[in-house]
Amino acid sequence: MGYFWALMSVLLVSCAQLIMKWAMMTLPPVSQHAELLMAFLSLSSGALALFVGLFAYVFSMGCWFLALRRIALSKAYPLLSLSYVLVWATAIWLPWLNESFSTGKLVGVSVIFIGLLMVCLPQRKR
Repeated sequence: MGYFWALMSVLLVSCAQLIMKWAMMTLPPVSQHAELLMAFLSLSSGALALFVGLFAYVFSMGCWFLALRRIALSKAYPLLSLSYVLVWATAIWLPWLNESFSTGKLVGVSVIFIGLLMVCLPQRKR
């Protein structure tokens, strides 16, 4: 059950990152304080998305706490790096986030994923 909570945390934090990226793209620049305040007060789609992303972070932390009660930190913590892989792949796949693919980024994400496998897969006894 601990791995379930850890994976839920990873999924929620990944969703939060993607939602907040989209929200920040739709909100006016921070230098326009009056417009930003009006966007929040009017609950524009960007402001609503920002709140949804923040709540996803809160729920992610709740899942993380439940995961830490059930599995060792040495196994749980590397699972968080899975969010880097998920966010990168999803951001490339979703056209409205305007993220570009590059071979260098693919290599970097692959190294993260291979490292995750090396830490989390059970070791063979010699």
